[in-house]
This record gives sequence, structure tokens and C-alpha cells, in this order.
Amino acid sequence: MSIESKTDYADNWVDRAFIWLFSRKMAIAVGQGTQVPGYEGFVELSRQIMRGRNADQQQQVVAIVLKSLVPGPVLYMIRTVFSPTRLVCELNAWFAARLFEWLVGPCEVREVDIPDAQGRSHLQRSGVHIKKCRYLESSGCVGMCVNMCKLPTQTFFTQDFGIPLTMTPNFDDLSCEMVFGQEPPSLDVDPVYQEACLVTECSMASPQASTCPKLLN
Repeated sequence: MSIESKTDYADNWVDRAFIWLFSRKMAIAVGQGTQVPGYEGFVELSRQIMRGRNADQQQQVVAIVLKSLVPGPVLYMIRTVFSPTRLVCELNAWFAARLFEWLVGPCEVREVDIPDAQGRSHLQRSGVHIKKCRYLESSGCVGMCVNMCKLPTQTFFTQDFGIPLTMTPNFDDLSCEMVFGQEPPSLDVDPVYQEACLVTECSMASPQASTCPKLLN
């Protein structure tokens, strides 16, 4: 895959506020900042987190950042009071499609097929289709997508919020599917671990590797 021309974003003041907040939290977690402004500075901080850390350590840093954004008592209340009902999952999808646009670009809520505890499936509007992920496009890195976004976000919602979430990035067209209410696959069967580097886009790519080395510990 080659990105011929990157998308041009015109961040409004709300977008810039979110970028500043997340960048500040990441700088605190990693112990250093960046002179790069705006969204590119946010991506540069992600690269700093990756340097000298294995996949688990990268995910742990992002987990610290995410938990710092939501007070512990609030997380506990959400886990104990709200079960992942259809309504709760659909509301999460609705909010995600609006609150995450600064991070991932335009997205839309979609109807998805969710299996229940008895294995029967039902339709609900708890899917979020990210048309072309801004974070993946800006970083050009499979490992950064998986370790800094997909896995920490899945864990944060599934374990800390108590609302299952599965994220499935598409490294061919840079889209991604978020499904609230669907348990994420275990790491040993998740196909994302078979992905090779985006060699024409990633400054850290290993062209000869069959899978992205940044996915490995």
C-alpha cells in the first residue's frame, strides 16, 4: 500500500483542544515533550513512546494516558452500574463517532451483527466505520496502530469500562471498524499479527520482515 497524497485536515478549536490535552498527557507519561506542533506533534510523541519499549510496555504507557483522562471512581461506577446492553453499546458508538473524529478522521455509525450469550446474533447500531484513519495515515506504521491505538483502546473499553470493543484496522485502505458489544479476539488468533510493515510509508519499517517487528515483544 502506498499513500499517494495524505488527507489535509482543518482542525477547529475543539479538535485542537483534544490534541493539546492528549499530547500533554502523553508528554507527562513519557517524560518528555516535542517541539512539533499540532497533530503531527501528537504522532511524534507516539513515536517517542515506541522507542526503547517493547509492545507490552508501549501499551502500558497508553493505558496510563487513557486512565488519566477518566477518574477511577467514574470508571468503577460505569463498570458496576452499566451493563453492555444494546442501548449502552449503541450510545457508546454514537459518542465515539463524534468524539474521536479529531483522532481518526471522519467516521459513521453502522448496524452490525452481534452474537448473544447463547450464540444467537442480532443487529444493533453499535458499529463505527472509520473511513480513513488519520492516525494510521499520519504514522504509516502497523505497530503504532496496533500497540498505541487498537489494543489499548480495546482493553480500556472492555476491561476498564466493562463494555466490550473490537477494532479491526484495514491496512489496505486505512479504514477501521469499531464494534461495541463484541469481545475482542485473543492475541493468538487476531489476524492483525500477520501484517507486514507499510514499507513505503513507515520510517521504522523492516522490508524483509514477514510481519511488522514492532508487533513483537
